[in-house]
Amino acid sequence: MDSLTQIVLGAAVGEAVLGRKVGNKAMLYGAIAGTIPDLDVITRFFLDTVSATEWHRGFSHSIFFSVLFAPLFGWLVWKINKKESATWKEWSWLMFWGFFTHPLLDAFTTWGTQLFWPFKIRLAFQSVFVIDPLYTVPFIVFLILAMFQKRTAVKRRKYVNLGLVISSAYLLLTLVLKGIAFKNFENALDEQGIVYSEMNTRPAPLNTVLWMANIDTEDAYLMGDYSFFDSQPISFASYPKNHKLLGKWTDNDKIIRLIKITEGWYTITEKEGQLYFNDLRFGLISLNKNETEFAFSYKLVPDGDDLFVEERPKFKRDAKRLMAALWQRMWGN
Repeated sequence: MDSLTQIVLGAAVGEAVLGRKVGNKAMLYGAIAGTIPDLDVITRFFLDTVSATEWHRGFSHSIFFSVLFAPLFGWLVWKINKKESATWKEWSWLMFWGFFTHPLLDAFTTWGTQLFWPFKIRLAFQSVFVIDPLYTVPFIVFLILAMFQKRTAVKRRKYVNLGLVISSAYLLLTLVLKGIAFKNFENALDEQGIVYSEMNTRPAPLNTVLWMANIDTEDAYLMGDYSFFDSQPISFASYPKNHKLLGKWTDNDKIIRLIKITEGWYTITEKEGQLYFNDLRFGLISLNKNETEFAFSYKLVPDGDDLFVEERPKFKRDAKRLMAALWQRMWGN
């Protein structure tokens, strides 16, 4: 999830663990703990594109990291706050839950997280977009209300608990909504007589009303969208896999690793003699039926006997156009 959401969740968890003893400091250090796992983004300054992508939401988002580093950070916070009555163990417990709830929340997103690192298992329920106001905004409201209560006040605990319960209930609801959307896509495919081997569904950005689907067929991937306000049948657009375009690079180590990252959901496109590796899990940069650019695309540049992989830059103008189109599409077809 986005940084603000992780800060809010961390602050709420910190308050639930230690708020009665240290007041708003529990929120502060909980927010810090909720942010630390995402510091893995600094690997992009030291590693190549593929390695940095593999590291993202890896070690720092694992149970192993939470268990290993919670006592260390707990000791540091305890040393800084010696005047408080909280013990080293209690600060460590706060840091653990701040670390651990971060990847738990990320597991609901499309990218997912390697919660069980070093095992190569990426947990991704794909029921929430990385930014979801319906999850974050109510949480923020309850947290702010709690901040202005005395540390021992009953209302303070009540507000924080409400924030945690409502946000958690919303996450569970998104799984139900995903199931309903999946069934509608499945019915549409059956009605249209489309033969497929696998389907992947995810919410559109900023909401859980509009859903997207990738469908694996023999030579192409189909992509479709469905809103709970739709009145017309679901339609699907086809995108050739073009895996053969990789040619001699098929067995290249970086290509193999990219395929693992995308869990096999990828296409290869060629533009002006240049090959691009496209990650289908995050869709296209617009809802235009003639769109060919994907949100996550990697340029493959030959470098002797190896490949240089360069991530396609993202532009604000594309995001603005997509947001406007999504808002309109959300209300039905």
